[in-house]
Amino acid sequence: RRCTTPRLPEADPLRVHNVTLSYGGEPVLEGASLTVDDCQFVSLVGPSGSGKSSLLRVIMGLQKPLAGTVDTGLQRSEIGILFQDDALLPWKTARDNVALGLIFNGADRDKALVEADSWLRRLGLAGFEDRYPRHLSGGQRKRVALAQVLVMKPKLILMDEPFASLDAIVRARVVQDVVSLVERECISVLLVTHDLEEALSLSDVVYLLSQGPRAHIIENYPVAIPRPRNIVHARSDPSFAPLYEKLWHDLSREVDGCTLEAA
Repeated sequence: RRCTTPRLPEADPLRVHNVTLSYGGEPVLEGASLTVDDCQFVSLVGPSGSGKSSLLRVIMGLQKPLAGTVDTGLQRSEIGILFQDDALLPWKTARDNVALGLIFNGADRDKALVEADSWLRRLGLAGFEDRYPRHLSGGQRKRVALAQVLVMKPKLILMDEPFASLDAIVRARVVQDVVSLVERECISVLLVTHDLEEALSLSDVVYLLSQGPRAHIIENYPVAIPRPRNIVHARSDPSFAPLYEKLWHDLSREVDGCTLEAA
């Protein structure tokens, strides 16, 4: 069984239904729908300009759609957000950055700092608690940003290209940390990414947005690779290559109207 922590019955999955969005009268999304089920990792891919990040902002509540609904059944405090650029305060240590959300929500400062230290240790940052962001590598800062999210005990995490700025080796390590943690903690995730291999190696389902304007979800691709999942080994699973080829084919057709050979 993948989930080791049972969910509360009131924590409904994320449901996006028929969302339509435009900027200045220019249609961006039209009738976009997707679902993130309990303890499920879902990725959203699509051509550049198809509205992936726009849809994520609607889900975050940062933009209001012209039509459609977003339902989560969760409190705002139960939803974590991880952007490409970290939101670490440069004048605060790693420990203080991680504890900030807890303190802001009224937690005792000493208890919040203890909890922050616990998450930093779990993410391989024992001994770095007192370092400032400028004294941390890119991968370490990303782990601190992840600890900021996880310390709040979210039931759903929304991610917008969070690993794009990392080099390949660091990226693989951080991504594996994320996979292991969300599997163990039974957290639902919606990831926006341009990387098809990343989407398939991480996800239970991948959704594909059409080319814009008026982008919509044209297909979803269930990923049957077993969990717990090693992201390196996942790419050698017999189902990976055919699924990648189909996703690449469908994405290529959206980009330029013709089928390209899979790389």
